[in-house]
Amino acid sequence: MGIIRREFMREEHHEYLEIHFFNPTPFEKAGPAWPIRLGANVAKPHYRIGPRITPYYYLLMVLDGEGTFMQNGRTYPLRANDLFCLFPQVTHEYYTREDAPLRKAFFAFDGKQALHLLERVGLFPHAPHAANALTPEALGKMEEFFEQVRNPGLTNTDLARLSVFYRIFDLLSVQGKQAGHSGGQSASWLQKAVEYLEIHYAGGMTIERVAEEVGVDRTHLSKTFRKAYGISPMQYVQRLKMNEARLLLVQTSYKLAEIALSVGYPDLFSFSKAFKKHTGMSPSEYRMLHAPGSGETDPIRPERG
Repeated sequence: MGIIRREFMREEHHEYLEIHFFNPTPFEKAGPAWPIRLGANVAKPHYRIGPRITPYYYLLMVLDGEGTFMQNGRTYPLRANDLFCLFPQVTHEYYTREDAPLRKAFFAFDGKQALHLLERVGLFPHAPHAANALTPEALGKMEEFFEQVRNPGLTNTDLARLSVFYRIFDLLSVQGKQAGHSGGQSASWLQKAVEYLEIHYAGGMTIERVAEEVGVDRTHLSKTFRKAYGISPMQYVQRLKMNEARLLLVQTSYKLAEIALSVGYPDLFSFSKAFKKHTGMSPSEYRMLHAPGSGETDPIRPERG
C-alpha cells in the first residue's frame, strides 16, 4: 500500500499525477457532501499552480517537500503533514520549493455541508491552512481510499466512497479542534447565522431578519461573515439557491417555473436571469447538458490538484 505509487502516475509538464474522477450518484448528492475526485502528485522543480479558481472545495495534504500557498491575499509556507484548502471561486496559487519538491494527496468535494466539514478540521476561508495537522490515522484512511479506486476487485460504490470520505474528516477533526481555529467568540452566533441561511434561503428572508435572529447588528453580521467566508451573506444565499437549482434541474423533471419557486424566485424570468449569470447558461441549457446519457457532469472543465 501507499499513496504515492509511480506505476499509477502519468507524467505531465510540471508533475507526476494520479487522479480518479467520480460521478456522484443521486444518493450522494442528496447528502451533506460527496467526493468528486481523488488524486496524488509529485511536483517537478518548476511546479506552480495558479493564480486560478476552482468550482469545488479541495482538501490537500502535504506528504513531503516544501512550498508556498497563497489565498485571499495571505501567504502560507507548506511543509510535510500540513493541510490546506482551496475554496470555490476564490483565487489561489501554490508552488514548490525547487530543491524540496512537494508530494501531495488531495480530494475535491462538494455539497451543502462541505464548508462545515472543513470547519470541523479547523479550516476556514479566512484560515485555509493548518500546519502539521495531518494525522497518521487520516493518512492511513487516505491510503485505503486510493486502494479502493485502484483495485477493480474492491467495492467502489457510493456508500463505500462516502464511508471512507467521512472517516477521513472524522480522523482529522480531533486535530482540528486542537489547532484552535474556532473563530473565537464570534463562532457561536456566526454558526447560527449560517445555519439559518441554509434553512431559510428560499423563503425570502432578509439579512436584517438573520441579524435579529442571532442577536447582532446587521453591519456587524455582514462584516464578520465576509471576513470568515470570503463572501457576503447574500452571495452565500445566492450560492445556496444555485446549488439547489442545479440539483433539481438534473435530478428531477420539475418544470422550470416550479424550480424557480422552489429556490426562492418569484418568477421564471428572474430565476433564469440569475442562473445564467451564475453558471453562464440558461436553466434549460444546463438541464439538457446534464441529461442522463449526455456524458457531462459539470460545465466547468475539471482541473488538477
